[in-house]
Amino acid sequence: MSNSGRKTPRLVADKRTPKSNKKKPAPKRRKAPARRKRTPSRNPLVRLLRGIFGWVFRIVWGIGWRVTAVVALIVGVAVAYTYTTLPSVNELLDGRARGSVTLLDREGDVFAWRGDTFGGVVTSDTVSPHLKNAVIATEDRRFYMHPGVDPIGIASAIRINLSEGRGPLSGHGGSTLTQQTAKLLCLGVEYDKSEWESEADYIADCRRGSLARKAKEAVFAMAMEAKYSKQQILSIYLNRAYMGGGAYGAEAAAQRYFGKSAGQLTPQESAMLAGLLTAPTRLAPTSNLKRSQDRAATVLRLMNEQGYLSDTQTAAAQADPATLSEAAQAQTGGYFADWVMDSGPEFFTRDTTEDVIIKTTLDQRMQTAAEDALKYIFEEKVREGSKAQAAIVVMSADGAVRAMVGGRNSKVTGAFNRATMARRQTGSAFKPFVYATALELGYSHDATVVDEPYCLDIPGSGRWCPENYTRKHYGRVTLARALRDSLNIPAVKVSESVGRDLVRQVASDFGIDSDLADGPALALGASESTLLEMTGAYAGILNGGSSVTPYGLVELKLLGEDAPLMGTGGGIGERVIRDEAARELIYMMHQVVHGGTGGRAQLPDREAAGKTGTTQAARDAWFLGFTADYVAGVWMGYDDNTPLTGVTGGGLPAEIWHETMVRVHEGIEPKPLPMIRPQPKPQVQQEPLRRQQRRTQPDRGNPIENILRGILGVD
Repeated sequence: MSNSGRKTPRLVADKRTPKSNKKKPAPKRRKAPARRKRTPSRNPLVRLLRGIFGWVFRIVWGIGWRVTAVVALIVGVAVAYTYTTLPSVNELLDGRARGSVTLLDREGDVFAWRGDTFGGVVTSDTVSPHLKNAVIATEDRRFYMHPGVDPIGIASAIRINLSEGRGPLSGHGGSTLTQQTAKLLCLGVEYDKSEWESEADYIADCRRGSLARKAKEAVFAMAMEAKYSKQQILSIYLNRAYMGGGAYGAEAAAQRYFGKSAGQLTPQESAMLAGLLTAPTRLAPTSNLKRSQDRAATVLRLMNEQGYLSDTQTAAAQADPATLSEAAQAQTGGYFADWVMDSGPEFFTRDTTEDVIIKTTLDQRMQTAAEDALKYIFEEKVREGSKAQAAIVVMSADGAVRAMVGGRNSKVTGAFNRATMARRQTGSAFKPFVYATALELGYSHDATVVDEPYCLDIPGSGRWCPENYTRKHYGRVTLARALRDSLNIPAVKVSESVGRDLVRQVASDFGIDSDLADGPALALGASESTLLEMTGAYAGILNGGSSVTPYGLVELKLLGEDAPLMGTGGGIGERVIRDEAARELIYMMHQVVHGGTGGRAQLPDREAAGKTGTTQAARDAWFLGFTADYVAGVWMGYDDNTPLTGVTGGGLPAEIWHETMVRVHEGIEPKPLPMIRPQPKPQVQQEPLRRQQRRTQPDRGNPIENILRGILGVD
């Protein structure tokens, strides 16, 4: 039968199966909504701009990465080449073009430095850890993290410059400590005298800050980072950095300012040295200690912020700021040190390439005495605001200079030294050489000369009539009284009597090397001289009549050498007048101090002798004199030759001399002057000089000369 059209019956097995077990069709998952395709903007302008931007970006990107790759390659090659040119570390530790001069006083203690001082090689391991930390905290806090150039530091510097209203490259430069070291090395270019007009020009070129220079500096710094370790770079910096006062390197600065090695520096001392690196000349503690201490306090704060010092350490250091050593505080003998440097051979002093040690004659106690005396007189007895100047020289009878003050500001170097450079008229301070000539020829201190109106006809100048300071005349007076009261007419008469040529010769032999006047005014000090020359000439009188050459250099040798290269360049020379004549002259000069124009110079506990000097219109005032131990000279005046007001040699200069010598002789046992001591004579009429001289030397036998002597009133 056919089944067409009929429904197929269910099977029995199908009936057994529960309806719940029937497999249900899986639910259809909902399709995620299809993303809408971004349809191109129908605005043609927008499409054009988008296309142009994409095109430009692709070009810039393509050029940019290629240029960057080329620049990186060039920089890499430059760094690699520079790397090959760098020497060993040891060759870079001392980069001074000049050597140093260390000056020692008569006791062998350091009192001054000149030139470029280098105290010796130090390393980052041998210096005080506080100094190393202070330098890093101040100069480059990310020193251990960058490869020689610090992009973060540069960005920070640009931001600061812009915020302060400057150009992005003006002011803060963002240089790393490695870059600063590269600059100290002048990017490997050494100083060559043949290529530079001066060392200053070379240094200025090394310090240029152009973009090209900065690029070279960056390359050099990265090469250094590749060649040397961080500790080696820091060592180079600590040895090369200028730290003021002529000190190059940490060791020289530590010795200069604190009298100790760089390995012994305290936190506050380290902070002071690190603080002056930004402006070593202005911030040097010898220039302004308070300013240097303030800067050090800032450095201590930076060290604390960066974890190098605890709060307790910082507070203690700031409460007890660093101070200078006694030698640095004293800054003794600036004028003296300059004079010694000028008096020595140039190749071992001013232009030395070696480290030199010079022992000198300076006595620091006497130097301080002279400086204090000058300061006292100007503070107590000179009107405030006065521009008057003064100079002092103290020396031994053999010409060894013990103290020198070349002006009121004694804490200077390289200044005009009025003790050695200023040539001024000597006035009556010259008169002892007139009487020295007469005494050498046989005249006596008690020989007489007539003080009366007196004139001379000078060829080419007309009639000249000298006057005494008091405008009075005193008749017949002894030579001792004429010098005691500084009478002008007797001095001229004696000079004319013995002969001006002889007076000039005696003065020259005593060490007054200036051109001496030819006319009769020679006797009144019309010639010019320096205070050093005059003091040396007076030393010749004290030592018994022998010339001296003032000197300050005792011994010069190279650092580390035992044998000196040169010795004393001065001292006692040839005899000028007899010892008897010198003893008689000292007696006459003793009368000047004890009863004459130099009364204010009297010392309370010992004998003194000297002479005042005041030039025409009081443009110069002098007092020079001596005790049995030391000679001292004082000059006072204006640098522009303005006349002094109410000042004579017997006034303020004598008082300065007095204050100086009181201090100089503290603790020294009084000694008598080497002079004659005349016994009192019966009151009889003084014998004329002519008769007295005839007993002591033969008659010259020249009738014309004898007539002239009679006319002049001098025998």
